[in-house]
This record gives sequence, C-alpha cells and structure tokens, in this order.
Amino acid sequence: MKVKIDTKEKFHVITIDEVDLPANMTEDLRKKLLSFVDQVPKNIILNMKNVSKIDESIAEALAAIQQTFYDSNCSMVICNLLPDVETFLDAKELLEVMNITPTESEAWDNVQKEEIERELTGGEE
Repeated sequence: MKVKIDTKEKFHVITIDEVDLPANMTEDLRKKLLSFVDQVPKNIILNMKNVSKIDESIAEALAAIQQTFYDSNCSMVICNLLPDVETFLDAKELLEVMNITPTESEAWDNVQKEEIERELTGGEE
C-alpha cells in the first residue's frame, strides 16, 4: 500500500495513495496505522482524498483502528472522503461511529481540540 506521510508537531498526516482498497490490504493498513500509536506524535489524520472504493473489511478495520487510537489516548481523524466511499460507510452504518471531517484543515482542528481536552482532563501520560 502506497502512502505519503507528513509529520507535524502534534500529528502525522497519512495520505493513502491508492484508488482502491481491497480486502487483501486490510492487514497492511492495520499494521501501518497502528504503528503510530507508539510514536511521537501519536495522533494521525488519515487523508483519503485518492480513495474511491473500499472493501467492507477495510471499512470495519478503519473503525476498529480508530477506536484503538482513542482507547490509547490518541486521536485518529479521517478526512476528504470521496462521495462513493462516504455513501458506502453510511450504508454499512460505520459513518456515524467514525471521526470524519470534510477537509484536512478541519481534521487538524479536531486533533488539536482533542489534545487540549486530554490535557485538561489529565488524560495525557
């Protein structure tokens, strides 16, 4: 799986450079994304602007991976979903349980807001 990683102060922006995410990429995606939970910075923004089709196993994995990030006091925000992918996630009832923003800029804002909330509630380690 081809990705571009751009590291900022509080997060990594991971842009998937694939048009189609079939089921056989699920484990590769899981390994790539979960490796960031133990890095600094540990928050990620997953930019899906190039992805026009995903398999159900990828969609379910994204929801589970995102929950792992939040369970580990990290943020994972998905942004720039194309209409077909958004419709697919909605049909699978995953859209409502995922942290998704329309733009990368809004994803940046969400990560920074969540970082501040964790600091205020003592959630930072």
